[in-house]
Amino acid sequence: MFSFFHPDRPKNPELQEGRLLAMGDVHGCLRPLRKLIDKISPTEADRIVFLGDYIDRGPDSKGVIEYLLDFQKKFPQAVFLKGNHEEMFLNFLSGQDQSIFLYNGGASTIESYQESGGIRIPKEHLQFFQELKLSYETEDYIFVHAGLRPYIPVNRQRTEDLLWIREDFLQSDYDWGKTVVYGHTPRREPLLEEKRICVDTGAVYGHSLSCCDVKRRTCWMA
Repeated sequence: MFSFFHPDRPKNPELQEGRLLAMGDVHGCLRPLRKLIDKISPTEADRIVFLGDYIDRGPDSKGVIEYLLDFQKKFPQAVFLKGNHEEMFLNFLSGQDQSIFLYNGGASTIESYQESGGIRIPKEHLQFFQELKLSYETEDYIFVHAGLRPYIPVNRQRTEDLLWIREDFLQSDYDWGKTVVYGHTPRREPLLEEKRICVDTGAVYGHSLSCCDVKRRTCWMA
């Protein structure tokens, strides 16, 4: 069960503590991202964790990265995780697995970075991709893009699993001792379970982009 943002919510001292927020897969959907951030109205007390897959398939991957870089300057406490699509893009730029990147929606990203018949990746964009984290932990939560391999500690997880895993994670009831917050596998609405939260709601497939206050299990969608 989840609740939507209400613009007339009453002021509550609890809200002043700062929220721990998780943002689902953006996939080049700049307009929903802007709308959702406006709904959330983040403050310096909040920490927002972006779960990866900022690019590919959607109409404005470059615009999304520009927006996130600006957001990072305003909110340096924000955390940006790497998704499998960022990994594929970096491989593409280094000359590896180029067909795999294009097959998985990379052509739209290439198009967004085209200038004068060529591809130009601004230095700060490339640095952004290179510095993305694979996971982020707090006392009660583990944030990853795709999920975790059951029975393996977080610090021993393979990069491939953190970025790509699906069924082996989704079908397991293994408990890592914390709530795992992830994206990667799109749903029609957020999944809010005691030990799992999924906030990928398929924005690039015509559905919503979602963000969740993981402590209070409150979600916003745009």
